[in-house]
Amino acid sequence: MIMDQHDQPIELKDPTLKDFTRSWVNSSVFLFYLQVFCSIALFIGMCYGLWEHRYKGKPEVNVPTNTLYTPQYK
Repeated sequence: MIMDQHDQPIELKDPTLKDFTRSWVNSSVFLFYLQVFCSIALFIGMCYGLWEHRYKGKPEVNVPTNTLYTPQYK
């Protein structure tokens, strides 16, 4: 719908004016929200990946006694 000078709605006779590929305003709004959605999805996906592969803590490592700072020999 397009408004004329007296704020009366005018029906569009040409349906191509409502077409996505021909309307710059409709396509730019759609592409903006698509970009925002993809950015948020990518951010959440990266956060989930970092959470899944996070550092789980210090593992228990068996160190031979002869390789310590003060070695102990038999």
